[in-house]
Amino acid sequence: MARSAALILNRTQQQTNRSFDMVRSLLLFADRGYYPRPHVQYDYDLVVLGSGPAGERAAVTAAVMGKRVIVIEREKEPGGAAVHTGTLPSKTLRETAVFLSGREQREVYGVGVTIDVHLFVPKLLSRKAAVKKLEVERILQEYEQHNVRLLRGHASVTGPHEVTVELPDGTGTKVTGEFLLVATGSVPHRPTEIPWDQAEVEDSDTILQLESMPPRMVILGAGVIGCEYASIFGSLGCKVTLVDKRDELLPFLDRDMSEALRVAFVEMGIDVRLKEAQDSIVHDGDALAVKLAGGSTVLCDKVLFCGGRSGRTAGLGLEAVGVKMGPRGSVAVNERYVSSVPSILAVGDVIGFPALASTSMEQGRVAVSCAFESQGAACAVAQILPYGIYTIPEVACVGLSEEDAIAAGRRVVAGTGHFDKNARAKINGLPGGFMKLVFDQETRVLIGAHAIGDRATELIHIGQIAVVLRGTVDDLSTAVFNYPTLSECVKYAARDALSHWPS
Repeated sequence: MARSAALILNRTQQQTNRSFDMVRSLLLFADRGYYPRPHVQYDYDLVVLGSGPAGERAAVTAAVMGKRVIVIEREKEPGGAAVHTGTLPSKTLRETAVFLSGREQREVYGVGVTIDVHLFVPKLLSRKAAVKKLEVERILQEYEQHNVRLLRGHASVTGPHEVTVELPDGTGTKVTGEFLLVATGSVPHRPTEIPWDQAEVEDSDTILQLESMPPRMVILGAGVIGCEYASIFGSLGCKVTLVDKRDELLPFLDRDMSEALRVAFVEMGIDVRLKEAQDSIVHDGDALAVKLAGGSTVLCDKVLFCGGRSGRTAGLGLEAVGVKMGPRGSVAVNERYVSSVPSILAVGDVIGFPALASTSMEQGRVAVSCAFESQGAACAVAQILPYGIYTIPEVACVGLSEEDAIAAGRRVVAGTGHFDKNARAKINGLPGGFMKLVFDQETRVLIGAHAIGDRATELIHIGQIAVVLRGTVDDLSTAVFNYPTLSECVKYAARDALSHWPS
């Protein structure tokens, strides 16, 4: 009898403890601005399709809110294209190229560097694998720390709240969620006129699997990806021909930046063919012959086609459940990243422009914060975004270019701060770069910042903060920067603008 009473008392105490724990959790989340909804009929609160930057940030954000989250990934390891075929591998290739080519040391120390092309590829693959391993480990730790479940398999959306997953062993399972978030990324666009059946023709994903360094390469498309690869292979001694239909490189850049990049490419030995397009690609003995629309023919060992990317939505079944699609397989969403089906969200490259890893992560955070009505969370991605282009040399920009500002009817004053007048640049042997600032003449506020040269993608953040906070030419010209630093180029660009200011 006494034993039964003790058991009842013990169970009562356990139930009381659980009640207190639940109240404590609710108070904790309420204090953070999160109000967990009752777990009704779904297996999870959030089901994420894809584990790239957008999917990872969305999953962790929801988990921190106390939500039950599962991430479904088709590949063996998480990370998406950013880790395995895109952002990190290509940037690792760039840094490996800069290091092995001795680009930064030649001018300073008079060192002659000879690249052994037979050793380069193994070293590249080794470094790429090391970086990938570290990033995969970080993502897995992040999921474990926040109790996010990771399930490997091929997912298809079979209802507004339901996902069917084909598991690696051939079996299937169904997962339901209050919200489904599509973050499946993108794949290289492959137009039918390109002979993809030829082994020497690559896209921006397959080029990273190269087994040897090609002596000659034709790159079709001088967008961001095409320019990045042109400079990487060009710096390693590969004879690169860069072909594009447009009349300038990366026309969204400030014209001074675009032209400076073209000059840097030409000095590197890259044959830049603007206002050109491929007509045909055929074999010519052991080489490929790329015939251009203008009538000339370029012989090469590799063709790299960089014609943009398409949303990775094939086989997901989104249209069957009523999701409205956009161009090139993208998902159409509103400002809260909600598709035409209210319970289905989409973020990252799969929704198209701007398709930046940095922006995609913010989209994931915003989509989840809005969906679960997180109190105090910003339900919008910042309007002013920096763009970093990892060419050699780097290019970066934020805000308006001089041309766009003038086209918008604004009177502007621009100034430049050059690397060749900067002490840190001289110490590091970094010639040719510069920072350009664009100010509104009437308000004196900075409205655009642009940089080219080593560390440009880091330098641009000073301009970004100044644009966001409406810093003036006076603020920047009188600011004190550490000496010697490249950041001083910002100060001297502002001073240069002042020297041109109309009286």
